[in-house]
Amino acid sequence: MASNLLDDNIEDILRTVLETSSEDLIVVNPSADAIEDLIDVAGDITELPQIRLLGDESMLKGVMSDFILASNAADLIDDGTLDLRTLEDGSENSLLISPNEVVALINVGDTVAGLTTDDEEFVSLAYDSYTTAWEEADEFNLRTPPLSRVRSTLADEIGEPVEADFTGVLDSLQTARGDGDGLDEVTISLLIAAKNEVLLYDISKWGEDVGIASKATFSRTKTRLEDMGLIDTEKVPIDVGRPRLRLKFGDERLREANTDQLASVAQNLLN
Repeated sequence: MASNLLDDNIEDILRTVLETSSEDLIVVNPSADAIEDLIDVAGDITELPQIRLLGDESMLKGVMSDFILASNAADLIDDGTLDLRTLEDGSENSLLISPNEVVALINVGDTVAGLTTDDEEFVSLAYDSYTTAWEEADEFNLRTPPLSRVRSTLADEIGEPVEADFTGVLDSLQTARGDGDGLDEVTISLLIAAKNEVLLYDISKWGEDVGIASKATFSRTKTRLEDMGLIDTEKVPIDVGRPRLRLKFGDERLREANTDQLASVAQNLLN
């Protein structure tokens, strides 16, 4: 069975395979880094194959705790390009399988290589085997909303300047993990709302409607940020019911920060 070394960089391997697999690609047991690179690379390619990813459930949960990555993955799912399912046994080899070739991802120290074969009999056997495994696998439920939907609804319901600031903060970050300590999507939303003096009711209702988090989560996070001095509020009377709260920055350093500096300033204050 003839084989050859495809490349020694996981990002380049994935790009080559995605650009040459015209119909269907099964991704089996990728590493966390491979999943991240797959989503990043797929977002840059116009014509993609149908990507069916079979991954370890705990691995997928860990990777998808990053809002930036998960929301981009959700865009691919929403487009009908990506499907996620879970492996019962995470001991499977890391493979990229199309109807025309099989690529084994091999880690040697810090180097990743792609060993590929187009042997017709072997490729057919592997493709049929993992198609069956895919059909029997459980779907991975990604609850994060697509980033395109988050941005469009934020612009429509809260305002285009708010959406521009939200996008600017995300662009300045490598990750946005909801681990309760850093700049997760709720914290970012509240900081951007405070920068633009948006009502807590409006930003939390938007966040719940689009699927970022519940109003209660927004309220708890607001209280934490307020207790730490990052956010302040002022009461805004309404015709009927309790006054609503307008969000404002509570720290001069945040008020003076540009959008691309806001994340780093907030992170320093949180720590």
